[in-house]
Amino acid sequence: MVVLKGYPRLSETFIAQELLGLEKAGFDLTLISMRRPTDKKRHPVHDEIKARVVYLPEYLHEEPLRVLKGLISAFRKPGFGALLGRFFKDLPRDISRNRFRRLGQAMVLAREWPDNGEWLHAHFIHTPASVTEYTSILTGVPWTCSAHAKDIWTSPDWELTEKLTSARWAVTCTRNGYEHMKTLTARKDAVHLSYHGLDLARFGHFSGERSGRDGSDASAPVSLLSVGRAVEKKGYDTLLRALALLPRELNWRFEHIGGGDELSKLKVLAAELCLSGRITWKGALAQEEVLDHYRRADIFALACRIAANGDRDGLPNVLVEASSQRLPCISTSVSGVPELLVDGENGLLVSPDDPAGLAGALEMAIRNPALRQRLGDAAEMRVRGHFDYNASITQLSQLFEGEWQKAS
Repeated sequence: MVVLKGYPRLSETFIAQELLGLEKAGFDLTLISMRRPTDKKRHPVHDEIKARVVYLPEYLHEEPLRVLKGLISAFRKPGFGALLGRFFKDLPRDISRNRFRRLGQAMVLAREWPDNGEWLHAHFIHTPASVTEYTSILTGVPWTCSAHAKDIWTSPDWELTEKLTSARWAVTCTRNGYEHMKTLTARKDAVHLSYHGLDLARFGHFSGERSGRDGSDASAPVSLLSVGRAVEKKGYDTLLRALALLPRELNWRFEHIGGGDELSKLKVLAAELCLSGRITWKGALAQEEVLDHYRRADIFALACRIAANGDRDGLPNVLVEASSQRLPCISTSVSGVPELLVDGENGLLVSPDDPAGLAGALEMAIRNPALRQRLGDAAEMRVRGHFDYNASITQLSQLFEGEWQKAS
């Protein structure tokens, strides 16, 4: 059983891709979602996944009978005392309704136990891992975890240490996160690095020609693209301020794909910076539409930063996707981004929260089509040589199979 915060989600294509890969590798999955979907669209990969999806009560008061049955059933389970001990150890360090919700969801999952699951695996080491760990304590079924980015950096160290002690193993997708997690546990060999990679069959080689424009033709703008949710860690305010610093004579257009809570604020900022006439806000799009935009753009930009609460990207999947299409990427030296892009070799990297530095990189790329072609070609070679998701699926399969062999 794979426990997820929500499913399906447009912003978590990398998870869906992994689930499909595990199914193709022969694993029989049941998906346990803590929330119902809110996205109006689905990616094609979601329709290919055959696993049944079970939704836990998102808010306990909405399904009181289901929660009550879970509680009554929990009393009879051998791990109930241990679960209460762990819960009351956690509660003083995190006095919140969410802590009670995780306990209630775990009890519901333990009672209903879909499809006679033999293993529990959590995607994200924050709330999904809490539900998974509590369920494991209650039932005695072992659990493992995939950690990503926000979940690592916004979780308190004490909680990560507890979970890394309890889980059979944990895997994460950037060296930056991997090194941090290893500092929090004595079980260094239980933490693994595995890049998500990309389904290169879905993101095939793009052999078409890009525009070759240099921003000097008033009738033919250079096309800039970014894909990502409008949230603090994506740095879109920095990107807009960088665009406003570009020389007035440069001709460019910018397209943004994605939703997000800060989208309305960004549109206001764009108007204040006199950029509205050069920007198209596309909203959330399905994967095949995003792929088409990668192939029509000249430059991809993503101004990643560390948010005030510590949240940050790991290695944004959109950078891997764009690179696979020979689209030159400009980003920042945050978290796992330098594990994909090397400044001046297969992309351009600047410091986070530096509009002037980002503007300089954008101007260089806009004015120099030959540079864009060189960076894009090198970026594709890097992705196709080192970020094939089949390698990650093989590694995960070996980890799961190794634990099953131990259990048997």
